[in-house]
Parts: sequence; C-alpha cells; structure tokens
Amino acid sequence: MALLQDYSGPFDRNVTLGSFSRQALADLGREYLLAGHLQDRVGLPLVLFRFGDDAMTDVSIEEWMAASPIYSKRIQKAMGFAGSDVETVFKNLQLDIGAPHQFMDFQFRLDRPEYGEFWLAHCGALMDVEPYGEKRVHAMCHTIEDPTFDATAAATHACMKMRPVHRPPRFPGHRMPHCRWMVYIDSEAVAFEHHANLEINKGSKAASVSISRSTRDAEPGGWSDYAGPFDPGFQLEDFSHSALVTVLGEVSLQSHLLARALSLSVTRRWSEKDAREIALGQWTGIAALAAERLRMAMAIGDDLEAIAKVFQLHPCFLPREYIDFRVDLAPKEAVRLTIADCAALEEVDHHSWFASLGEDPHPALAAIAGSINAQAQCRSVPAPSGARYAWEVTIDPHGPAWKPDQSVDLSKVSQGATFQFERRRLARPAG
Repeated sequence: MALLQDYSGPFDRNVTLGSFSRQALADLGREYLLAGHLQDRVGLPLVLFRFGDDAMTDVSIEEWMAASPIYSKRIQKAMGFAGSDVETVFKNLQLDIGAPHQFMDFQFRLDRPEYGEFWLAHCGALMDVEPYGEKRVHAMCHTIEDPTFDATAAATHACMKMRPVHRPPRFPGHRMPHCRWMVYIDSEAVAFEHHANLEINKGSKAASVSISRSTRDAEPGGWSDYAGPFDPGFQLEDFSHSALVTVLGEVSLQSHLLARALSLSVTRRWSEKDAREIALGQWTGIAALAAERLRMAMAIGDDLEAIAKVFQLHPCFLPREYIDFRVDLAPKEAVRLTIADCAALEEVDHHSWFASLGEDPHPALAAIAGSINAQAQCRSVPAPSGARYAWEVTIDPHGPAWKPDQSVDLSKVSQGATFQFERRRLARPAG
C-alpha cells in the first residue's frame, strides 16, 4: 500500500501516522510543534483574566519548569542523543514545542562541547507580545525566560546556563536577530534547583508512558535517530519514517505534559476548580485551532469524512499509547468517537485535559468538529464493549451552527494561527 502524501483521499479507519510518507509526517510534525506552543496562547490569558499579570507570569514559569525537563530527557532517549554537553541541549531545542520550527526560527552555532550560541531569526512569540508594550516583552523575555531556559538546560547538565548576548525589548526597534543567547557549562556554578512541581509531574502516567516504535521503515531514507553529529540546519525531513512517527508521538506528549504542569500550578496556587475550568478552555481553544490548521495542511475537506480524518490526526489524542482513542464512520452518516480505559484516564491527580471528560460531549470535541463544519453536531451515545466513553458527530444543515467561544477566539490572536510553513529541505534520501 502506497504511503499517503496528504489525506485528500477517502477516510480509512485503519490510518495511523505510519500510513503517511516522510514528507507528510514532516509537515504534520511542524503543525504538532506549533500547536503545542500555541496552547499557551489560550491557557495563560485565561489565567491572566482571573488572577492578573503577575499571576500569569508566575504560572508560565512554573508550567515550563515542571514539564520541559521531563520531555527533554524523553526525546533524548527516544532519539538516541542523551548526553551532558551543549550539543545535547541544541538537539533538544530542535525537537521542543517551545521552539516550533520557523515560527520560532532558532539558528545555532556550536563552538565546542561546553559552549555554543543560538539566535532567533524570527520570534513569533515576540511578534505576538510586542504590540502589548515593553512591560509584557520584559516579562516574557526576561522574567519568564531566565528560569525556564535554565530549567531546560539543567535537564542535560546541572550547571548548564543560558545567558543573553542581547534580547528584547529591542533597541533599535527593528533590531535583528530578535535575540541571541550563549549556552555554556559553568563548572563553578551551583547546581540548578528544579521546581517542586517537576517531581509531581514526573509521577504522572504521561511522564512514563512508553511509545512503541516500528522495527522497520515503511519508506527508505533518513536518520533512524539523532545520535550523529549536531546539524545546525536540521529539519524534520532528515529523519527516517519510523523516527518521524516516534518524534510526532513524543511531541504530542510534550503538549500533555505542559498542560498538566499548567493545571498543577493553578491548583496549588488557587484551587482544583480553577484549574479544571482553565484546562477546559485551553483544550477547547487549541483543539479548534489545530483542527483548522490540520485540515489545510493535509488537504482535508469539510464533510463528515473530513471531520473523521481530522480527529484521527489531531495531536490532542496522541500518542495512542497514552490515549486509547478510536475513530470510525458509523451507520446513518455519523462519525463514531470512542475512548477506552487508558493512561490518560488514569491520571489520579486530575491534572489533565482528560480529567474533564464525561459522557456528555466535551466542548473540545464540539470545537474540533465545528471548526471543520459549523453544522456539525456532537452527542453522547452508549459506549460499546471495551470503551468508557462514546460520542457521535453528525452534520445537520438545519441545526444550530457552532459558534466559537472566548477560548477559540484567544487561539486566533497569535500570528501563529495563520502562520505559513515552508518546505526548506526535501526528505533526506537513502544512503
């Protein structure tokens, strides 16, 4: 069976990430990285609206400190480049939702194992925040980045530091690159002290779930891992088919770990009720935006089959080792969605998007379907044997049209909502 270049053809209930070509997986990977990055554009404003500017800054710091060290070590292991030098940190950044390709256009120079520099030729986050004034820019580029960059670096070496050569607020206002940073091992520094929430997040099912990997490639070419030399010009197209499938699963898991960390921070500062309400809004907003972008990226239409295809590929329901989610076409022109008992439903501390799931249709489900076709209607149905929850999506041309709520509107504020990716390198050939 030929690998899919996009998903413009008919719906197939057996389609998985492995059904797509390396180029299609690279395109999907950039979308997944961006979706994981932009979920903060929904979650953090919801914190701001309730608790104010300072609270939003504090939560932003705590969520990244409680998530990035976990998924940094996971991707190192998955792609075979675990180490304790600057090269390892740079490889991490190339596979981090905090640095989605092109939107956060990281460029690198590795001078020696204990020293290197990176700079941003384009910083989508800066473009989003500059219109709100210098105070917001300082909060993001100084108050938030100082501890969170060091937390990411310290996952590789306890005395690894990231320090600015220059950073915003920009002076002059058109300064390029937007920022430049040194990354180095300070052998005389005190070992970095991680945030207490990190240990709690490490105890989650998300942190420890194992993502299976195919023993063979469905398409030749590419690197099977990233154990080789650091490549400053790395693109997802450089990886082999099986490596890309694994990376996309890990990138999706990064989103769940980050969402858990935000929920954990809000709960410990205020209440579980606040955390659940913010998580519900965050999931709904990013679910709709990611669905819209996936539809365009994969040449998907707007009919009932299109809705089924988007649910199949949506990163909110990946990796399947964490979320036992299934999509099929049901009789009488409906999409059937089911979730069985799985790790995502077993997070005992409830710091998860899935903690708010129940028999009634979740707003995130309605937002995904509605963003593809505004006449889509989602309803709960009896769960079949082996499933915990089940829903059906239909298209009713005479029913009420789906209307985006505040959380969906928030997801559109970022320039990332309409950002267009480039294919900068063709898939690396075999040999």
